[in-house]
Amino acid sequence: MPSLKDMRARMSSVRQTRKITSAMKLVAASKLRRAQEYAEASRPFAERMSAMLQNLAAGVADQPGAPPLLAGTGKDDVHLLIVATADRGLCGGFNSSIVRGGRRRIQELVNAGKEVKVIVVGRKGRDMLRRDQRERIVEFFDGIVGKRRIEFADAQRVTDRILEMYEAGEFDVCTLIYNKFKSAVSQILTFQQLVPVPTPAPAEGGAVGEGGAIYEFEPDEENILGELLPRNLAVQLFGALLENSASEQGARMAAMDSATRNAGEMINKLTLSYNRQRQAQITKELMEIISGAEAI
Repeated sequence: MPSLKDMRARMSSVRQTRKITSAMKLVAASKLRRAQEYAEASRPFAERMSAMLQNLAAGVADQPGAPPLLAGTGKDDVHLLIVATADRGLCGGFNSSIVRGGRRRIQELVNAGKEVKVIVVGRKGRDMLRRDQRERIVEFFDGIVGKRRIEFADAQRVTDRILEMYEAGEFDVCTLIYNKFKSAVSQILTFQQLVPVPTPAPAEGGAVGEGGAIYEFEPDEENILGELLPRNLAVQLFGALLENSASEQGARMAAMDSATRNAGEMINKLTLSYNRQRQAQITKELMEIISGAEAI
């Protein structure tokens, strides 16, 4: 059984830890408010652009001379996975859920006979994936998700590398894995195909949906899509990074709140145990004094 001095030291240590976790919770709550605003503001533009390009893909992808980013390479042999995590920990299961999803997708593709390459955004994802997927990691981007505010230029850096690999014929399909922000305590693990642009499923009953829209290009398709497709890739990445940032702060706030409450419960238990042990020691000393007095 630990001595009273040891128990006092442990109680002091837990109190200091509770102060730290409580402060981290407040900081995460402040950052969450700002990150949530950025993520929600980016959604309408990213969703509308994605929907428009999906409609374009349905009508243009099968035509001769369609852009490769829209039509694809015609193969499905090499898959590029972009795993976006955080640079720091102490955010509950945020990083581990993304990495687990990435590992699961890698295993599914490998079992199907596909070759898999991985680009990691965030130090935690790199540290976790290189334990068993080191040979598949082809690029790592650091210092993006840990910034005070993620800029569009950060997403453009990743986009430039993806386009460089695609033009070199290094992959056929590109999928982004990240957590989409739902609430402060809930995130949705999302797998979003970026290349080629996915075509919408046909409407039931043969009805013509938005995918049946007819687009007229001016001045011409090649110039417009040549500018629009890479920009869409950057926009989708930028939106995903903002969603990830908000999800990270929400997960950290929830984790620090739970840690603070657990520390409080531990302090209460230690205080109770300390008082019981101290009372037992006092009682023992009194009994020794009384026994000695009676012996005299």
